[in-house]
Amino acid sequence: MSDIAIRVDRLSKQYRMCDTRDSHRTLRDTLTHMAWGPIRALRSVAGNKSVSTNGHKSFWALKDVSFQVRRGEVVGVIGPNGAGKSTLLKILSRITEPSQGYVDIAGRVGSLLEVGTGFHPELTGRENTYLNGAILGMKRAEIDSKFDEIVAFAEIEPFIDTPVKHYSSGMYLRLAFAVAAHLEPEILIVDEVLAVGDAAFQKKCLGKMGEVAGQGRTVLFVSHNMGVISNLCRTCVCLERGRVVDSGSTADVIAGYLARTSAEIPNDGFADLRDFPRSKTLADRHAQFDWVRTLNARGEQTGTFLEREPVRVELGLSLTKPVPVLQMACGVTTTDIQADLIMEPSPELHGSFQPGSYKIQFIMDPIYLRGGYYRLTVKLFANGTRQDTAPEALEICVVSRLAPTDLSTYNQRWINGKFRFDYTWGYLVPESAGSSQQRPERQCNSTSDAHV
Repeated sequence: MSDIAIRVDRLSKQYRMCDTRDSHRTLRDTLTHMAWGPIRALRSVAGNKSVSTNGHKSFWALKDVSFQVRRGEVVGVIGPNGAGKSTLLKILSRITEPSQGYVDIAGRVGSLLEVGTGFHPELTGRENTYLNGAILGMKRAEIDSKFDEIVAFAEIEPFIDTPVKHYSSGMYLRLAFAVAAHLEPEILIVDEVLAVGDAAFQKKCLGKMGEVAGQGRTVLFVSHNMGVISNLCRTCVCLERGRVVDSGSTADVIAGYLARTSAEIPNDGFADLRDFPRSKTLADRHAQFDWVRTLNARGEQTGTFLEREPVRVELGLSLTKPVPVLQMACGVTTTDIQADLIMEPSPELHGSFQPGSYKIQFIMDPIYLRGGYYRLTVKLFANGTRQDTAPEALEICVVSRLAPTDLSTYNQRWINGKFRFDYTWGYLVPESAGSSQQRPERQCNSTSDAHV
């Protein structure tokens, strides 16, 4: 039996849109349009868009997409909005027919593409669970054995016999994901519908997907969250404008994607904190943040930095009472659901700070974070009492210094982690028999990532 679970070969999907400009034309306009039709068709052959002779504009949502997924792999699919990710998953789930190419899928497919996909609104949650199981080819006894576990995971037991048309979007999502994940399809296809749920449910779903992957089932997961993709997927496919532009190791694909898109993402490295939502417990504060910004080594305000480039964080704050001791904290967290804290420098400043406006700065030189997105949370204390907090006030992008073409060779020395630094790796040659003198240590120097 082949170990390929999904084989996609030269897959293409073309959609047509009605050209509203042609809805009220005269006979002369129609004849002119027909005469120019062959010429327009020839001009559009080399492009990604075409216009048919019947007055409809067409475009390729996918064009010549090819890749393979092995059994038991967890593969991520990333790319900007409009890249064709959802269209790809709909074809793999047999919801949409391709225009060209083919897909070969070995095994039962469970899909979660959008809230309520595959649910009948008039049926209850219980009835939809059995209906989805039957669609997957499962026997009633198999569904019975999983039913209580599905309901417990979805946390909708009081409403399981209520028609799903009365469910909220969150309830829809909970049940849809529980059914897709628990009915044991060989292949689980998940679009980024998890963004609909709350943070606790998202973590629960991610944990379940990790469990599914650990059982040897195949998972294809679409997300814009690079942290989640990194944690779940060993391999990754990147789509842009309907084509595969990169595939392979998740770290390599993400690094290349960030390098290509960082210049396109508007991030000026500034946040006005004067109207930032504050906790009610800070109503009596006499010190607060006004703004925060980040600057590069050249003093330019920006939110995008190269690896190992110094990052200067400047904080504007206001005092309404004298303060002898000020303490700031700047927490750097990941942008995934867990929002792991990476570092939190907390400088303490002593002096006689009178009422007025101040600018505080601290510099991380160099920054050892690997390429990716990170968020800054700033906190302000006066005389040991918390005065102000701005959670996730600013986002920064760290771009890998490695060009995408260099990543394949660099990957041989790659280790999971958030930091990149130089290291020395040494070893000792065993002492030879009959010799009392130990040979000298040999060392090799390199640069790699490390999990800290």
